[in-house]
Amino acid sequence: MFAALAKRIFGSASDRFIKGLHKTVAEINDLESQLKVLSDDELKARTGWLRERLAKGEELDDILPDAFATMREAALRVMGQRHYDVQLMGGIVLHQGRISEMKTGEGKTLVATLAVYLNALDGKGVHVVTVNDYLAKRDAEWMGQVYRFLGLTVGTIVHGMTDPERRQAYACDITYGTNNEFGFDYLRDNMKFRLEDMVQRSFNYAIVDEVDSILIDEARTPLIISGPTEDNSELYTKVDKLIPHLAEADYEKDEKSRHVTLTEEGTEHIEQLLRGSGLLNQGTLYDVQNIGLVHHVNQALRAHKLFSRDVDYIVKDDKVVIIDEFTGRMMEGRRYSEGLHQGLEAKEGVSIQNENQTLASITFQNYFRLYPKLAGMTGTAMTEAPEFSEIYNLDVIEIPTNVPVKRDDQHDQVFRTAKEKYQAIVDLIGECRDRQQPVLVGTVSIEKSEMLSDFLKKKKIPHAVLNARYHEQEAYIIADAGVPGAVTIATNMAGRGTDIQLGGNLQMRIERETAEIADDAAREKKTAEIKADVAAKKEVALQAGGLFVIGTERHESRRIDNQLRGRSGRQGDPGASRFFLSLEDDLMRIFGSERMDTMLKRLGLEEGEAIVHPWINKALEKAQQKVEARNFDIRKNLLKFDDVMNDQRKVIYEQRRDLMQAEDLKEEVTAMRHEVANDLIARYIPEKAFAEQWDTAGLHEEVLRIFNLNLPFADWAQEEGIVNEAMRNRLIDAIDRKMAEKAANFGPEILRMAEKSLLMQILDQSWKEHLLALDHLRHGIGLRAYGQRDPLNEYKREAFEMFEAMLARLREQVTLVLSHIEIRAEEELQTEAVQQPGHTMPPAPAAAQPIDGVDPNDPATWRKLSRNANCPCGSGKKYKHCHGRLA
Repeated sequence: MFAALAKRIFGSASDRFIKGLHKTVAEINDLESQLKVLSDDELKARTGWLRERLAKGEELDDILPDAFATMREAALRVMGQRHYDVQLMGGIVLHQGRISEMKTGEGKTLVATLAVYLNALDGKGVHVVTVNDYLAKRDAEWMGQVYRFLGLTVGTIVHGMTDPERRQAYACDITYGTNNEFGFDYLRDNMKFRLEDMVQRSFNYAIVDEVDSILIDEARTPLIISGPTEDNSELYTKVDKLIPHLAEADYEKDEKSRHVTLTEEGTEHIEQLLRGSGLLNQGTLYDVQNIGLVHHVNQALRAHKLFSRDVDYIVKDDKVVIIDEFTGRMMEGRRYSEGLHQGLEAKEGVSIQNENQTLASITFQNYFRLYPKLAGMTGTAMTEAPEFSEIYNLDVIEIPTNVPVKRDDQHDQVFRTAKEKYQAIVDLIGECRDRQQPVLVGTVSIEKSEMLSDFLKKKKIPHAVLNARYHEQEAYIIADAGVPGAVTIATNMAGRGTDIQLGGNLQMRIERETAEIADDAAREKKTAEIKADVAAKKEVALQAGGLFVIGTERHESRRIDNQLRGRSGRQGDPGASRFFLSLEDDLMRIFGSERMDTMLKRLGLEEGEAIVHPWINKALEKAQQKVEARNFDIRKNLLKFDDVMNDQRKVIYEQRRDLMQAEDLKEEVTAMRHEVANDLIARYIPEKAFAEQWDTAGLHEEVLRIFNLNLPFADWAQEEGIVNEAMRNRLIDAIDRKMAEKAANFGPEILRMAEKSLLMQILDQSWKEHLLALDHLRHGIGLRAYGQRDPLNEYKREAFEMFEAMLARLREQVTLVLSHIEIRAEEELQTEAVQQPGHTMPPAPAAAQPIDGVDPNDPATWRKLSRNANCPCGSGKKYKHCHGRLA
């Protein structure tokens, strides 16, 4: 109560923040008249002038008014679009590293140009992150006109590009791309073996478009690069065939937490089925030797009982393609982990792809926290403000609309059955069409879209359907959604990136209808006709009440509902919105509709009659808040576990980068060798132990295995007054001598190359195995709660111990391989090949021109050579590609 009163008197935190921006906006406006009189060349020259000011020590904040005024004038000249004052405020918020919440149709794409231009001036690169490739390409081309006019370079990262193309795009001042492409490039870069092969530069500043969709909704799924493991497709198919034989009593399903588990009866039943099919030959399902079978049964059960075709995924081109529950889009290339995707492929009878092992992974939370400065924009972020603040340290600022919103948000209508609800929706659509009012109907799944489409077909109401199946026509369907009497059914409207304009989208119609007209006069005539037609249709749509948005059910998140509503009433247009619900909807069914059903019966609700009351809206909002809070807890918990791996990931990736930058790893390799020796001495000849307690036989065996050295430890131990430290020194001396001999034999340059190559390969292999071990640890750690121990603390402790053990194994492996490695020139290999039966000697190279004191046929006379010098044998090849080539 007091909070509401204080807000009424002093305004919200956003209101107070916005007030503080008026002074800067006034400064920008004051510069407008000065810039209007400049020629195009003079305006372009301001980019160089602003860069000079930064080079002389001024900060970005100092040049902000000049940079924003320059961008505003350039946008007006190039695109005919002038930034409003509220858009300038949005740009300042983005520059400050905050989230700018702006209603749909307020021009967020144009707002971003202000902060992007300013932050690109220091030459460190700016990333603009979008939700799909279409928007990345569209925005880079559309806004790129202004950036290029002002002398900045623009690149785009999309699926299917080569590394050189990506490197070039990242080298630009401004780079557009999707969150997936940026994240995967980061992971791939950290799997490269040379710095020059990496595509990304150091992170500087990123603006995330549809920030709630990317940083909240998609944050539950980590980015994973994986490699194939053994083929288990036959086992998935066999287990899949057994699941339909289970009865309802055989499993328990919890839709709230999306879990399904076998009951005791179910376990016995599935064991019988497994034995019958020859998959369970001994013991019970939960015996140690059958753990792999448990995994397959659980994933097949989840695939059948929790995941629905055309809701969670679709089947296309012999593949199971995941559907993003928040945007309704197909997520090409993304797969469920832990064998669930294979379970779905078996269920749908499509080709089963191999299970994968994680090679590299990162969550979006941890990827975006790599940027020193991060900002975002969306139409709906306030409901998730606490999460943005806690996870990303991002404040959400609500930017006022340029023109007050006139949309009429009507109360929800609640029906008892889904059939009654859909009948009421069809009736309302019919009424809107009669008065030429455009309608947008939002559904939560493809299945519901197609069900509603069938209802409309029966009533012979023309309509367009926008969902993952018709992804390609998305922009065109939305472009026509504001035409009088148009009916558009859409599966979620989050992050579509295209406004619904009353009368139709003028720009898209001109592009579409004049594309094939070559004659300029004819094109101009057609353009004028289109403009007149769109203006007339806009007037009809306005008179009919603007866009009417109909929601067919409430989403788990209030944000998604608000995004749907926000499609209507853009830039001061009239509009209306109403949600239709039934007690059979998922949200109502899962969150206590039984009590409400009893209450509605008691109130005597007739068939086809709806209940409408503000209390219903309040109750639903509370249910949504509960779901949002639970989802936030899930994401926060996931992040706590990933933070443990993230700390280790940073260490490994930093170490890899250092290794790639280093010319010579002799010191690092020597330190590893000495540490392995120290560990062996500590294990077999403990400090303060008597000589007779030393395990010299064990030490001798390990030194022979790791260092390939046969040392008389037993004899040394018999010497008078020998101590632990002396044994250590003798071992290290022997190891160092051996490696010095290797360096002398092979040439230091070759040995250094071998050290670097082996160290990188062994590090990558060790990290891959460590990730797999962490995956296994993560899956079982929840059970520790039964022993009254905190799973997170247990995970932190064990993950740290595993990481330490991995580093110890790494040191030992590198030392072992380098101690045993033999590097031979090609000539020796050829000689060996002649001596092997069945091998023939390759033809000898042409005779070489003699060099003073060097016999081309006698390598013993060759002096020390550079790896890049021509080989003395006369082959014409470089030494490193000829006799100096590594075996």
